[in-house]
Amino acid sequence: MKKIFLLAATASILLSSCVSKKDYAALEARQKETQDLLNSATVKLNACLEEKASATAKAETLQDQVKDLKEANKGLIENTKDMTVLTTKGAENLEKSLESLKEKDLKISRLQDALNKKDSVTLAIVSSLKKAVGIDDPDIEINVEKGVVFISIADKLLFQSGSYKVTSRAKEVLGKVAKVVNSKPDFECMVEGHTDNVPYDRGVLEDNWDLSVKRATSVVRVLQELGVDPGKLIAAGRSYHVPLVENDTPENRATNRRTRIIVLPKIDQFYDMIEKEMKTLSAEGK
Repeated sequence: MKKIFLLAATASILLSSCVSKKDYAALEARQKETQDLLNSATVKLNACLEEKASATAKAETLQDQVKDLKEANKGLIENTKDMTVLTTKGAENLEKSLESLKEKDLKISRLQDALNKKDSVTLAIVSSLKKAVGIDDPDIEINVEKGVVFISIADKLLFQSGSYKVTSRAKEVLGKVAKVVNSKPDFECMVEGHTDNVPYDRGVLEDNWDLSVKRATSVVRVLQELGVDPGKLIAAGRSYHVPLVENDTPENRATNRRTRIIVLPKIDQFYDMIEKEMKTLSAEGK
């Protein structure tokens, strides 16, 4: 009886552990996506922790200054009770200095909060793009550097060799990018064209500068056709002057031939946000 029970249990475990290759691949892809998101979140968390430590150090320095000023003020008042050296006006000026230090500390905190909100939006964009475009495609790389989202697309996915006409496959990928960009109205989109160092002189184009700019404008036109506000689009060409690797092998040259889409916050709106915070602080100080 025990032998039968053991055989049944063993069979049950073996059957339950069997997973189809398709399911396993799906699970493995989901695990990779989760790991990538975790890695991005970890990098951002570490950066936030460093910024928090720096802001805390500044706050502690300001607090020490306030404490020293208060102690100095107290000592002066005690030492000059009979001499009337510290005038009422001088005491008021000292209090104003202390209040000014407190206000600066509050401004630092408010601006740090604004930066944290921007970073949160940036991480959300990265997550949306990775889900929409597909992080498993080796020809597409999505990452974030200093609060800016970069989407790097290999040349072979966008254009035929030596051409600046966007392929049908590229339009499918750009459609997904356009959808995410359109969901973030406060962000602009700059398209950078990059080539290798092989001289280019076909047709009306003079050199690699022309080719990189022409490819950037081709991508911009597709994004506009896909509904992206042209006022949010910027086209730029970098020729072969910003390579990822040395242009010494066919493989390396293929790596350097790429189009990079940069999703970044509108600078004027960012400054408007800071100005709004300053006005709020001034109103609260009245």
